[in-house]
Amino acid sequence: MRWFLRASLFASLLSFIAMSTTAQTAGIRPAWAFPVADKEQPKVEESSEPRKMPGSAKAYTPEQIDDLSNPPIWYPDEVGNPPSIVQKGTPPNALACGSCHLMSGQGHPESADIAGMPADYLIKQMANFKSGVRKDTARMNGIAKAVSDEDVKSASEWFASRKPKTWVKVQEVDILPKSYVSVKGRMRLVLPNGGTEAIGNRIVELPDDPMRATSRDPHSGFTAYVPKGSVAKGAALASSGIGKTISCEICHGAGLKGLGDVPRLAGLHPIYIVRQLSNFQTGVSAGTSSALMKRVVSNLTEDDMIALAAYAASLQP
Repeated sequence: MRWFLRASLFASLLSFIAMSTTAQTAGIRPAWAFPVADKEQPKVEESSEPRKMPGSAKAYTPEQIDDLSNPPIWYPDEVGNPPSIVQKGTPPNALACGSCHLMSGQGHPESADIAGMPADYLIKQMANFKSGVRKDTARMNGIAKAVSDEDVKSASEWFASRKPKTWVKVQEVDILPKSYVSVKGRMRLVLPNGGTEAIGNRIVELPDDPMRATSRDPHSGFTAYVPKGSVAKGAALASSGIGKTISCEICHGAGLKGLGDVPRLAGLHPIYIVRQLSNFQTGVSAGTSSALMKRVVSNLTEDDMIALAAYAASLQP
């Protein structure tokens, strides 16, 4: 049955490619989806005292929380015995996987939600980062080169065993709180002095509790603010098919929950989805499957990317 589904998927993609035309643009790279720390940072007072999280008996100082080679494990009973590469990394070149993706695997907007993703998919992505056909020079290319195949396999299998949960709430708005991108983790945070601004043509993800999010608490999620009408437009695009040719569910399964070794989109950080659509369009993500995806998304506009990402993020993982 799995062979039949994969064969049908491949046939559908070949059919789409045969009907596709070359994109009229070099691709879209919306700056808001690729967070870079703002040059001007607000003054934020931070205590050096140990922090505690609701429901956790653990306590960590800010210095311990920011140790990317030994991230906090707030809820030990939930994670069991993670592989060393997840908990400690391989210093100095490979950070602990749990520092960016959290011990839950669901990560922050500037990283990725990999909880419950197929192990084969994660292994393939690490190979693509290692070879350079998938580019993330800030983090993953260097990390992938420093990690052994054995560690890649153990981390992939461990994250595949994590159960995803609703982590992002999608909210359609015209106005939202003013924010900035922090130097700590490239996370977008609400400005301490308040204020509001128009959403414009973008997606803005903000932590529901900034202190808990910056403390790497896997129990405190995010709200994604999107333009009004985005979710309905994205649902129509996903079901009718991009370019009226291929439905997203053909590849990513019912409810976009994944199919075989094709990853889920449901419940992911929407700015991550936009980054990936952009990377496919511009060729930053290469390789066989990425070449197929580049054709699939070749004619997407920025509005289309926002709508698809908002819709996928709004679904139950």
